[in-house]
Amino acid sequence: MNALRPVSRTLLRDRAHAAIRDAIVAGEIEPGTVVRDADLAERLGLSRAPVREAFSRLVDEGLLESKPQSYTRVTPLVAADVRDAAAVVGALHELVTRVAVPRLREADTDAMRAANERFAAAVRAGDVDAALRADDALHDVLVRVSGNRAAAATVARYTPLIRRLERRRFGEGGACNSAGLHDRLIDACASGDTDGAVHITAEIWRGLEELADTP
Repeated sequence: MNALRPVSRTLLRDRAHAAIRDAIVAGEIEPGTVVRDADLAERLGLSRAPVREAFSRLVDEGLLESKPQSYTRVTPLVAADVRDAAAVVGALHELVTRVAVPRLREADTDAMRAANERFAAAVRAGDVDAALRADDALHDVLVRVSGNRAAAATVARYTPLIRRLERRRFGEGGACNSAGLHDRLIDACASGDTDGAVHITAEIWRGLEELADTP
């Protein structure tokens, strides 16, 4: 994976933010690394202005920390921060699941099943990046169908903190056994079992909170 490649000159601030965020989550820029806007601007083929704006957003999102007139660096992986983020994101996923299940169409559950098939295949292949993309695609169906833009924005803001730890754990040989839970979630969604779907969603996100506490 090479997230830090030149980007087109449309939506430069957002593209710079996404590229740097993805590089941090993927571990291309490791915790504790000092980052400089001039260096990353050159690598991305941008001016320094959109990169500085991206830095500001990433500080707000907890992926960078900055000391004025001194440094900007990638934050360390702090279990408590990840656990807090997982608790918030999990609660929002429970909320959107409760709203979305009665609205789901067959095409939506089909999309969730296809995403879970990609997820399971990626896990078998040891492709952590593909597994996490598929996991996002599956849960994003419920976020989208719920229509809750505030929840969607908050989930998008805090999920990278969680993904960074997930990717590190799996890269160290940890297991990723969510495909069975996903199947149960999809079956509950397809049958219109809102309470069951919410319960399984809570189970999925409790597992991620526990991941943060793994030594």
